[in-house]
Amino acid sequence: MEQPYWRLTLLQLRSSARRIRLALPMLGFVLAPAQALGAEALIGVAANFNSAARELAKHFQSRTDHSVNLSFGSTGKLYAQIAHGAPYDVLMAADAERPIRAIDAGFAVTGSRFTYALGRLVLWSPESGLFRNGEDYLRQGQFQRLAIANPQTAPYGLAAKQTLTNLGVWESVAPRLVRGESVAQAFQFVATGNVESGLVALAQLPDTAESGSPGSRWLVPESLFEPIAQQAVLLERGMSNPAAQAWLSYLKRPEAVAIIRRHGYGVNSRP
Repeated sequence: MEQPYWRLTLLQLRSSARRIRLALPMLGFVLAPAQALGAEALIGVAANFNSAARELAKHFQSRTDHSVNLSFGSTGKLYAQIAHGAPYDVLMAADAERPIRAIDAGFAVTGSRFTYALGRLVLWSPESGLFRNGEDYLRQGQFQRLAIANPQTAPYGLAAKQTLTNLGVWESVAPRLVRGESVAQAFQFVATGNVESGLVALAQLPDTAESGSPGSRWLVPESLFEPIAQQAVLLERGMSNPAAQAWLSYLKRPEAVAIIRRHGYGVNSRP
């Protein structure tokens, strides 16, 4: 006997409701892993720390549920972006000045600042035998052009200026300086042969000028420039981000310290 249309509709609704009730537990099972996934943080990183940061990020992500996105640039440029509202969760600067300034300006969290790496400055050229004594090379101006990072925005550039000033040659060599936006760009000027030598970060050299490979280098005495204490700080946006907090904690762990040292940096966790 044919059922009335309204009765069929009611039966269909009851059947659909039963299927939904049966499906809800399975839906919850599917959604649960998604809710357990870690957070993601955006990290502003000083350009000189590029290769070390990439290895650290890979190691960090292999051991936690969190992920990090790295954005590289000169410390001055990163700070300017933060001041204009860039959505970074953490700043890994190449100096202590900008993290301190970020805290004072209300962009960063008081008490979160620490030194994650100590930078070293080196005079370098890919050409073997270009100089035997780096100090004499600089004092006597035995070059056509010398690459440095911009002293106004890049801490390694400031260290280069301090070195040349303390050697008494800043004014005389200034017209021959090629300034990169960051120490990474200054390094590229030299690595590509566009400039014969440059004052760059020691950490940039291991893959290019390791023992036995071509090149000339002079490790600049630390007495010629102020310490390059590269500091990290938690930004206001990262206060509620567990990935940002986990990343900063990870940077102090022995396995992270070992990676940082392997890339040519010293390590000192004190502010």
